[in-house]
Amino acid sequence: MIDPQYFDDLVTTATAGLVGDEILLASLDAEQTDFVRFNQAKVRQAGNVRQSTLGLDLIEGARHTQATVELTGDRETDAGRTAAVIGLLREQRAAVPEDPHLIVNTEPASTTHIGADSLPDHGDAVAAIVDGAGDRDLVGVYTSGPTASGFANSLGQRNWFQTSTFNVDWTFYLRADKAAKAGYAGFEWDDAAFDRSLRDAAGKLDALGRTPIDLAPGEYRSYLTPAALEEIIALLSYGAFGVRSQKTAQSSLLRLVAGEDHLAASVRISEDTAGGIAPNFQEQGFLRPDEVVFVDAGRATDALVSPRSAVEFDLAPNGASTDESPRSLAIAGGDLDADDAIAELGTGLYVGNLWYTNYSDRSACRVTGMTRFATFWVDGGEIVAPVNVMRFDDTLYSLLGSKLEALTSEPEFLFDNSTYERRTPASAKLPGVLVSGMKFTL
Repeated sequence: MIDPQYFDDLVTTATAGLVGDEILLASLDAEQTDFVRFNQAKVRQAGNVRQSTLGLDLIEGARHTQATVELTGDRETDAGRTAAVIGLLREQRAAVPEDPHLIVNTEPASTTHIGADSLPDHGDAVAAIVDGAGDRDLVGVYTSGPTASGFANSLGQRNWFQTSTFNVDWTFYLRADKAAKAGYAGFEWDDAAFDRSLRDAAGKLDALGRTPIDLAPGEYRSYLTPAALEEIIALLSYGAFGVRSQKTAQSSLLRLVAGEDHLAASVRISEDTAGGIAPNFQEQGFLRPDEVVFVDAGRATDALVSPRSAVEFDLAPNGASTDESPRSLAIAGGDLDADDAIAELGTGLYVGNLWYTNYSDRSACRVTGMTRFATFWVDGGEIVAPVNVMRFDDTLYSLLGSKLEALTSEPEFLFDNSTYERRTPASAKLPGVLVSGMKFTL
């Protein structure tokens, strides 16, 4: 995989070819990923992906043009490709208008972070997954390896952020729509932790074998696992926490931001860069603080501010990417032990996963979606039977506000398992949520 020195040398060479008052911004996304796909607890596909993509932004005054270059790892080839693309950008720049929201970080701040590589042996991890599945039908994917993000500019700034992680995203499949979904991710493999995940999923799979029940629409006392909560929070991440969406009245949290509504006093939501796996800088080289707090004690506080929004609304940027979506979102835990969640639920719904989430009323932050995989009816603190698919429709002001009873004490570290174009260095730390009522419409 491309290393920091290679990236530095490449940008230094490209900088030497600039003319006049040109400024060059360069960003890098790189990965070296081993992956294995499983079906029926057998290896069905195995491979490796090595790729590095260089983003270029050539600026002169208020005009700029952008392009990407796929790097080969060969110095002469990559330097030649980069120089050729810069030449094309220079020609195109003459035809583009001035950008009124363009901003350049003129105070270079260089940083380097290379996390420890404590990844498990690839063969050992695959063997643990296959052996752990036993005779169950395990379907899933295992990914492992380092990812890196880099930034450099012709003003001398250099930033590098590299982590080595693994992620097992799997399902124990029973039949039809009955399956128990689980995951295990981290930096260093722990056999005991993986075994706990396997046993938990196996227990749910056994419960799924019971005769399912249908529940009438209504409001039910419910416990949402961190994975279920993630589906709701992921929807909010598209715009709700960004200053542009708030200033233009598009955020689903406008009532919270305006002080017209609030969440429970125990709720604290933040962009926890220091505790995540995303780089501590964004694509224009502005550094991210260790934390940006969106909600504190149930009340709105700060928002993500990208460089372009900073210019547009006369604010200070705080390291947000252009889309102003969180990369390391965290909700603080409460005082409920996760092992006691079902007992504390007593009688009600255990919601293992949600999907197809969308807004049914954006201005009210009302979200709808379907239950998925292991959702159970619980009675007397014990799982009784699986529940057939239901549709929920409820507001964040209820689920994390008026109906919130408890949050689990240890938020779960959930890695983004999407691999569109490349592995995504994003994560969330979320607790389980116990609510006195969750509304179901179908």
